[in-house]
Amino acid sequence: YPQFDPDNTGYISTEKFRSLLQRHGSELDPHKLEVLLALADSNSEGRICYQDFVNLMSNKRSNSFRQAILQGNRRLCSKALLEETGLSLTQRLIRHVAYETLPREIDRKWYYDSYTCCPPPWFMITITIVAFFLYNGVVLDRFVLQVTHPLYLKNSLLYHPQLRAQAWRYLTYIFMHAGIEHLGLNVILQLLVGVPLEMVHGAARISFVYIAGVVAGSLAVSVADMTAPVVGSSGGVYALVSAHLANIVMNWSGMKCQFKLLRMAVALICMSFEFGRAVWLRFHPSAYPPCPHPSFMAHLGGVVVGITLGVIILRNYEQRLQDQSLWWIFISIYLIFVLFAIFWNIFAYNLLDLKLPPPP
Repeated sequence: YPQFDPDNTGYISTEKFRSLLQRHGSELDPHKLEVLLALADSNSEGRICYQDFVNLMSNKRSNSFRQAILQGNRRLCSKALLEETGLSLTQRLIRHVAYETLPREIDRKWYYDSYTCCPPPWFMITITIVAFFLYNGVVLDRFVLQVTHPLYLKNSLLYHPQLRAQAWRYLTYIFMHAGIEHLGLNVILQLLVGVPLEMVHGAARISFVYIAGVVAGSLAVSVADMTAPVVGSSGGVYALVSAHLANIVMNWSGMKCQFKLLRMAVALICMSFEFGRAVWLRFHPSAYPPCPHPSFMAHLGGVVVGITLGVIILRNYEQRLQDQSLWWIFISIYLIFVLFAIFWNIFAYNLLDLKLPPPP
């Protein structure tokens, strides 16, 4: 390295950089070589930053490196990842996930080249297994609690308006479901949409969207449907699905997933069916009056989180959230809503003198 940068500036000329690529290009991964050539061709200052080269070789992409590639010539996108042949089953799966979730070819190639399946998408799988099967199946000795079951209200997990001071219920209500069809649809959507999104965007981002949707769902019920309990993970699931669908719509021309229109239609039909069922159940005569059936407002809370926070989080692959102004706007709005809902729960129930159902 000192022979190419004798003054120790951290840069080498693009001419020397190209000569190194020509000499050692056969030793590099083809995708990384392609990005390096695009980086050399895009640089208008006639020099390459050594740190950018290190970032690429270590599968770390800085903002400056990302911008250099985005402003480079089109050679990086000259051959689509979809045209690659001779891939193994695992490689084809990773490529499929890239085309399902990322709108730009440069991001798809970068993800395909850098993804190592370590760590695996543990959050969505764990929350599905633990929340839906282990607890309901082992602890309660049944896989789902129907709303007509005698133990429906007699557990410490669901949100109940009389027990709203027990703060954990705003989150743990996702462990219970109002019927096997409610459980089944949420599990299917959660795995089909959540796992690929977590593979691309990581557990931190996806878990944040999911949990934000869950909390927003229960708080929305406590504000807009104050006399009803809540069960089910629809708030988190709808946050993920609506964020993904909104991302597809916003980047329609760049999304190359197969049958995207049909898939969107199927997802919307499933979500509409489940939401319609929740609305019908809410206003259906309760099996245990005077306590009503679960509220459907958690679904709407999840959708709102998905098309605001979720879209911002999923919009730019690997871009730091703190660099996005819209991120700060929507996170501020979300926090304001949470604070408003907290004060609402503390004061509004007494001021409105509501007739709440008796505690279970």
